[in-house]
Amino acid sequence: MEKLVHALPAVVMFILVAGMFTLVFTVSSRGRRKDRQTGQGYVQLARDAAERGWTYEARTKGRIDGYSGLRPFPASGLNLTACHYTTGLFRGRAFKYFEYRFMSPMSGTDANRQPQLRSVFIVEAPGPGAFMQILRLNMLDRLFDRRESTPLGEPAFDKSFRVITDDEAFTRNALRHGLMPYLLTEPLADKTSLQLHDGELFTWYTGPLTPQMTDEKLSYLCDVLDRIPTHVWSAA
Repeated sequence: MEKLVHALPAVVMFILVAGMFTLVFTVSSRGRRKDRQTGQGYVQLARDAAERGWTYEARTKGRIDGYSGLRPFPASGLNLTACHYTTGLFRGRAFKYFEYRFMSPMSGTDANRQPQLRSVFIVEAPGPGAFMQILRLNMLDRLFDRRESTPLGEPAFDKSFRVITDDEAFTRNALRHGLMPYLLTEPLADKTSLQLHDGELFTWYTGPLTPQMTDEKLSYLCDVLDRIPTHVWSAA
């Protein structure tokens, strides 16, 4: 019994060390598998674009500089990097999508810093409209976004979304027909924000661009535009 008691710390230490090595191996294995899947997805993006007659560039700089100051881009910048930059027509509308990469001060030390990824989708609107952001309410927005929002007087909608706009009349007309109830019931509206600027409608998410998301996000943007009546654009 005494020998067992003396051996117990060594057994516990062995279990802890073995468990630590197992955890490191599991995490590393999952990371490698995820990297392989991401790489395969990038190859598929190029293949899909070619098959559908779209234009694809693996990497480009400067093309998205004009979006500086808009979400999810920096306040200012030159030669911003866009990867897997793809343009074409989807459901009769001109579009572009790409993966925006940037380095964040919070992304680690210089030795192991990894770029932050935002996958961005943009569809051409029927008209210029007005600047409008429809943002899902969350704690970060409440803490850091001090811009004045525009309540629309619909309790269910105002409870779930923040609307930022420079033209309240246009925004109310755009939302009050079929768009507001659609956003309240569409699952994608729970996960992504919307932004209208200079005749383009944006949505985005954090993470790498994947083939599975391209049609989903482009369809979502088209569905949103389909629910804004034509006369709203001409009145803007």
